[in-house]
Amino acid sequence: MSDNIRIDDAAAPDDFVVEQSKGAPRLGLALVLITVAQLMVVLDATIANIALPFIGKDLDISGINLTWIVTGYTLVFGGLLLLGGRLADLYGRRRIFMIGLVVFAVASMLGGLAQSETLLLGARGLQGLGAALASPAALALITTTFPAGPARNRAFAVYAAMSGAGAAVGLILGGWLTGSDFTIFGADVHGWRMTFLINVPIGIVTALLAPRFLPESETHPGQLDVPGAITGTGGLLAIVFGLTHAGNPSYGWGDPWTITSLVAGVILLALFVAVESRVEHPLLPFRIFANRTRAASFVAMALLPAAMFSMFFFLSLFIQNVMGYSPLKTGVAFLPFSAGIIISATIVSNLVNRIDARYIAGTGTLVAATALFGFSRLSVPDSESSVLQAVLSGQHLGADVSYWTHVFPFVVLMALGMGAVFVPLTLTAVHHVRSEDSGIGSGVLNTMQQVGGALGLAILSTVASHFTTSRIEETAPAIGRGLQGADPGVIQQLMDAFGVGSVQELVGQVSYLGAFTEGATAAFLVGVFLMLAGSAVVWAFLDVKHEELATDGPEGVHVG
Repeated sequence: MSDNIRIDDAAAPDDFVVEQSKGAPRLGLALVLITVAQLMVVLDATIANIALPFIGKDLDISGINLTWIVTGYTLVFGGLLLLGGRLADLYGRRRIFMIGLVVFAVASMLGGLAQSETLLLGARGLQGLGAALASPAALALITTTFPAGPARNRAFAVYAAMSGAGAAVGLILGGWLTGSDFTIFGADVHGWRMTFLINVPIGIVTALLAPRFLPESETHPGQLDVPGAITGTGGLLAIVFGLTHAGNPSYGWGDPWTITSLVAGVILLALFVAVESRVEHPLLPFRIFANRTRAASFVAMALLPAAMFSMFFFLSLFIQNVMGYSPLKTGVAFLPFSAGIIISATIVSNLVNRIDARYIAGTGTLVAATALFGFSRLSVPDSESSVLQAVLSGQHLGADVSYWTHVFPFVVLMALGMGAVFVPLTLTAVHHVRSEDSGIGSGVLNTMQQVGGALGLAILSTVASHFTTSRIEETAPAIGRGLQGADPGVIQQLMDAFGVGSVQELVGQVSYLGAFTEGATAAFLVGVFLMLAGSAVVWAFLDVKHEELATDGPEGVHVG
């Protein structure tokens, strides 16, 4: 940590509570509650992905509107995180944590029972609100429940592992539930509905157990910065919407809504900064960013997940559409990631007590960059003749791609690298934050992840779309001629399989399938540079010593 920062060793958070007499089992159960809640919140960003075609068919939702089932959740979640973190600081972290879980559970029930597009999309937005309340409070509760040093480091490791593994778990769980049908109280329930309903008992039970195992923090009612909440939340909502809109190939960066929302977001965030510099109790105290190490952690947490989320997005499509895996098998393909990141986080939780965070996180970024480079080398026979031969013979274009040699090694590398990144960066991002700022510090960390993920996906989707479109323009004419000369019976079967009503649409679908790999690998390669940019930030600015991560209490003097 910088020399101009003094650590007040005697200071301890006013609301720091550790009931040592109740022993480790009580702390263990507290960690279970916190991490289960975080896992539920994170996996819901991806659990519905595989179910989208089934939801669209059951509720008659168009392809464009289907994307809002995913992006609507991300939009509200990312936009309200700062507000959720500040509410936790002001009105009690356990209280806001419980409210968030109940809101999430009720929204999940509404989504699972939805009979219309409007109700389902509304439920997803309400889920985002519950997640934005629960997630920053969950991270802040670790600092108020676990003593500094190895115990808290291990708790942060478990939390970070759940945050990293959640997206993969969502794909696995979503694939299993979507591919199954259930009977509840004698009624048949489609599998996609269970991707929502499964949250209801988990959220309610976790909320009910919270008062028994989690301490409450000191409250500061009546100090909410309303102008800051309006401008900050509005700005984040507009930015996340614009980035998400840009990431959709149907719209892109030039779409009027994309431009308008991004400009509005920048203006609102500029007003937010002006408001925060003048009010007595700001929604976002700028002292959060005064520590160089903490600021570097926030920046890195925006860059690194951006690259990781692209891996889930493009690789899941490649495995399912190009390699021909079923929804469940696609989910299981990511199981090594979940296992690897948990193993990595467990090892790193012990290493952070002996090795500076810079070296652990820096090495992790380089390992993850290597994994992304490995994904960028994926290839399939994508010439016009190869694509036609595969499609007309009923074979998958990636039939010769081996999961165990071309995918599995890099999934494991990515897991090990991101486990080594998430744990130290989570620790350094909230280390020595003032007790009254713990919730907003956690909110900033989560916000950077969400905004960074949206930005990364928007950038990489644009790159993928450019290369995919260029390839389609090269191959579509020859593919069209080949399909027109094929047996009419085979063409009809292909039209049914692709869900299209004309030969022209079939040509577009087949051409896209043949061009997808080129776009995806280009996106992976850009992801390498995003990861390396985050690595540069870590190596250059993450200068906290491992001895300091074992100390407790807020900073005594802030960098001016």
